[in-house]
Amino acid sequence: MSSALDARGFKVWPISAPRQYYLERHYLARFFERLPPRGAISVFDRSWYGRVLVERIEGLAGKRDWKRAFQEINEFERALHEHGTRVIKVFLHITPDEQLRRFRARVLDPTKRWKLSYEDFRNRKKWSAYEEATDDMFRKTSTSHAPWHAIPANSKKYARIAALKIIAKRLSSGVDLAPAELDEEVIREARALLDIDPEHLKVIGRRID
Repeated sequence: MSSALDARGFKVWPISAPRQYYLERHYLARFFERLPPRGAISVFDRSWYGRVLVERIEGLAGKRDWKRAFQEINEFERALHEHGTRVIKVFLHITPDEQLRRFRARVLDPTKRWKLSYEDFRNRKKWSAYEEATDDMFRKTSTSHAPWHAIPANSKKYARIAALKIIAKRLSSGVDLAPAELDEEVIREARALLDIDPEHLKVIGRRID
């Protein structure tokens, strides 16, 4: 996705454990700071849903806190929606057998070992707890303005194409994707410097539209 976009309007935010600065603030604070400006795209690789997933399961958030987070997240996403931000939520799901296959491939391939840690094995033991938490997340935070898209991801190629289709459809909805028309000043300069017939420029523009 990023390969086809202008890097000036596209930013990926990898989300890991919050540092002390953010631990002393509301958990949504670090996400507010990373929201995209108008016309730009921000991708959160993991997001505010950590509150109702890993923080819930690891006991990093109390039961009262993670239960309250469902409403907080819905209100946060509604505020974004009403401000004109398009929120797209993609969840890539693999089976336990596929996860083991990938673990094995990473252990045996020296170039992939950096992708694997002890935490991956430890978290696997909590698969059932994560399934329960994920079901709660889908049920309580999939809304009309910010629905969840669960994608089967045993096949990486299928998952990537499916995700790209969802993203492209959502971001392009209602947006005029036709190339911009050349203004009269550009046409005048092109005629003078590039020896291009201005009528030809206008015809090209209309044909592209």
